[in-house]
Amino acid sequence: MATVLIAGCGDLGCQLGTQLNQKGHKVYGIRRNIDALPPEIIGIEGNLFRPIGELPENIDYVFYIVSAEKYRDNDYYQAYVLGVKNLLNALQGHSVKRFFYTSSTSVFGQSAGEWVDENSPTEEHGFSSRRLLEGEQFILQSEVPSTVVRFGGIYGPGRTHLIDLVRNGKAHCMENVWSNRIHSADCVGIFMHLLALNEAGTQQLDTLYIGVDNQPTPSCEVYEWLAEQLSVPDVEHQEPSENSRLLRSNKRLSNARLRATGYQMRYPTYQDGYLELI
Repeated sequence: MATVLIAGCGDLGCQLGTQLNQKGHKVYGIRRNIDALPPEIIGIEGNLFRPIGELPENIDYVFYIVSAEKYRDNDYYQAYVLGVKNLLNALQGHSVKRFFYTSSTSVFGQSAGEWVDENSPTEEHGFSSRRLLEGEQFILQSEVPSTVVRFGGIYGPGRTHLIDLVRNGKAHCMENVWSNRIHSADCVGIFMHLLALNEAGTQQLDTLYIGVDNQPTPSCEVYEWLAEQLSVPDVEHQEPSENSRLLRSNKRLSNARLRATGYQMRYPTYQDGYLELI
């Protein structure tokens, strides 16, 4: 069994740590308030945005699952760049088998409904995508074997913003705009799957995977379906202006590379995931 360090033990990190512990792995978690950690995770009190002290010996795997506290450049720099630098400095001398970095599909700037995969070009369209890409490059260019997972829009327990908007009649959707989602349980499942593959040594992991479900869907279709399930009035449709088309991402993301590793989605479509939440 492996020794795992999770940096950023929020909702996803705690779910992941609990499941890893159940599989027999020894799990440590870095967090400013370790009292909030489940008993399955051994707490390391620390702030990733400051130099990190001595870490436990013989760490095999690292999961970096950190989010920016606010939508500001400095917050994104701290979350996606500075924290990685500090953690890599603290990991010097450890023979880490693989470092998993959590990123976002927002780094893809396609806006005409194109199909997008891991080979598609990225685009710096604001400070958020710039910092995400900066962090990705920093870890991928380090000496530590690394894999980046770019997740689409995450939903699940505690992440019901869209359901709440539709239920309260505050939602509106843009016509002809594609959306890409993934259930939080599958985010955790993907990390579990990739670690197991790396441990087994049965196949070489890629440095990049897109984490979305099997069904890119027009946003209005998702909103309408939710309104029907919730028995509320239809959602207002809006025709995107030329300016909003330029600002809004509009793409269909492929998870073919991930599925080729043998991973099977627990919630392959948005209907599967939202039905359970509703």
